Amino acid sequence: MRQPDQSSESVIEVRNLTKVYRDFWGRPKVRALNALSFDVKPGEVFGLLGPNGSGKTTTLKLLLGLLFPTDGEIKVLGKPAADVTKNERIGYLPEESYLYRFLNAHETLDFYGRLFKMPSSVRKERAQKLLDLVKLDPRAHRRQLKEYSKGMTRRIGLAQALINDPDLVVLDEPTSGLDPLGNRDMKDLILELKNQGKTVLMCSHLLADVQDVCDRIAILYGGELKVMGRVDQLLKAQDETQIRTSKLSDTAIKDVEAVLKKHGANVLKIDQPTANLEDLFLKTVEESRDRPGHRLIQEGTPVS
Repeated sequence: MRQPDQSSESVIEVRNLTKVYRDFWGRPKVRALNALSFDVKPGEVFGLLGPNGSGKTTTLKLLLGLLFPTDGEIKVLGKPAADVTKNERIGYLPEESYLYRFLNAHETLDFYGRLFKMPSSVRKERAQKLLDLVKLDPRAHRRQLKEYSKGMTRRIGLAQALINDPDLVVLDEPTSGLDPLGNRDMKDLILELKNQGKTVLMCSHLLADVQDVCDRIAILYGGELKVMGRVDQLLKAQDETQIRTSKLSDTAIKDVEAVLKKHGANVLKIDQPTANLEDLFLKTVEESRDRPGHRLIQEGTPVS
């Protein structure tokens, strides 16, 4: 996997960004952002996190030039955020995709390709490639979008966001409405965009998704930056040491505990590691596909 180039010029530069919403008479009403600063480097997946009302959506709108800051500076792809020409190099998937309900998948992608003045042959080739990439069921390609489920709409929305082969991809709740299989496909696709050298900025309430794909994260609260750094470093427990081995006998475990206690360690827990529910679900589905009729009883013992 291609690693982010931390030495290159930032794709996104935010400096002391402040946004104050005002009422009808121009009086300050809500301070959505307060002196926010962060950078997103080329080729990295950056997660913007925070509870509702923390300023994530406002930040995205400011980056896209849909809002103007009260104070501070924003540069995206080397240009001021207010310069709309930069948007030709950006792909954006909003939390709710606003697509034309009476178009089918190919017509939708052809429409957005026309907005970027792409030749007909290029539009057709890229549309088919993107539909394969987002794994939209071929049987749905000719159906109108009004007949799509939330998950299918999410997939075509992502394909639309990638139609211009953008350098920066902005994803707002990209796994919203997806089942566990679709969720995994979406995360794999984000990592594939990273492998292609694209920069990804994503917001998500599903922290497990962020942990799986992001290189760095920023956590906002009340419009202020609270935490920023690499995911692996932020999640590493500084006051504990983890030891993993192949399965040990009870006698061996007691011997290991005795050695650890001899060196002053407080043994908190010794047990067998467990997978998470997503891993179990995906493994079960994959095994069921490969072995029709095979099932697992509750205790986890295979039965036929």
